Amino acid sequence: MGGTAGAVWGRAEQQDFRSRVRGTLLGVAVGDALGAPVDGLTLDAIQEAHGADGLADLAPAHGRRGAVTHLTQLTLFSVDGLIRAQVRRDTGAWHPPTDLHRAYRRWAATQRDWGPDLRRKDDGWLAHEEWLYARRDATRALLLGLGDETMGTPEAPKNPGERGPEAAARSAPFGLLVGWEPQLVTQLAVECAAQTHGHPAAGLAAGAYAVVVHGLARGESLDAAVQRALALLAPRPGHEPVVDALQHALGAVRQGLPGPARVTGLIGAGTAEGLVAAAVYCALVGEDIRHGLRLAVNHDGPSAATGALTGGLLGALHGETALPPAWLAELEGRPTILELADDFAMEMTQGPALHGPAGSSPGWLARYPRA
Repeated sequence: MGGTAGAVWGRAEQQDFRSRVRGTLLGVAVGDALGAPVDGLTLDAIQEAHGADGLADLAPAHGRRGAVTHLTQLTLFSVDGLIRAQVRRDTGAWHPPTDLHRAYRRWAATQRDWGPDLRRKDDGWLAHEEWLYARRDATRALLLGLGDETMGTPEAPKNPGERGPEAAARSAPFGLLVGWEPQLVTQLAVECAAQTHGHPAAGLAAGAYAVVVHGLARGESLDAAVQRALALLAPRPGHEPVVDALQHALGAVRQGLPGPARVTGLIGAGTAEGLVAAAVYCALVGEDIRHGLRLAVNHDGPSAATGALTGGLLGALHGETALPPAWLAELEGRPTILELADDFAMEMTQGPALHGPAGSSPGWLARYPRA
């Protein structure tokens, strides 16, 4: 994968980029945490529990307010894998899907083990974060896809019939590779989706989502970013369900006041493309981030995944300071998320100062080992 030479970063650009990286990762987590308490409930059940307007604020899930699910956990390991890919590039090895697969396997270990194994020096710092060892409703497709060392690829995918939203919901970090060409971002998301979700539509939905985030992270409007995604998908075989879903989302924006029925309609059977389309819709019609995220979780479909996907878009679009502070204050794992976001931003803007031919920071290589 070429085409990854970064621009020269001035101070203002670095600060804007870091704000969007933080916004994206915190947005995914906040949307996930908002949706977690009502995940899998019908709208009737949500309204019965939380009133006619539905869920409007963080509520307890997994024993606390602000708890995240496996969707946030996996998104963080996506970031870890991307940093590790950059660090390993110095050795002449450059195959990001392999680095992502290793990162996702480290996540899979958190779902099996009681806690971090400090003897595994090659794990890096993220896998030593104890709070990530909570089991948070990971789907069978994820555990099966990452259950052995064989890496799924688009040619030989794991779970070939699986078209759920989980691969798309961990793909926002690919969009933060702002120095990459959009088609490479799409391709990386598609290749990594095949590690757990083998249906072509699940992979293309992940690719579409990543490239929309990519446009936003580069300062485009959401509408322009979606149009670019549509253009990139058009030549790919099997694109029809994903393109149709995104076009339905754009059409729904012009169809009157937003509400749960419209979101439920876009989600349909709960496939990856349906949830990505619903997230695009909620991000387009939301009056602000709070409103957009409430729309994303109050419906008959999977609330945590729709919330996470919507939060990633809104965070990339507006940056961290636009996220609701009261929700961030209670968000599980916020210190880890911020540390990882800042590490990613440093790696992408100042990587040569951290590792390279001229010398490497031992602290950085302890955090992100080359192994």
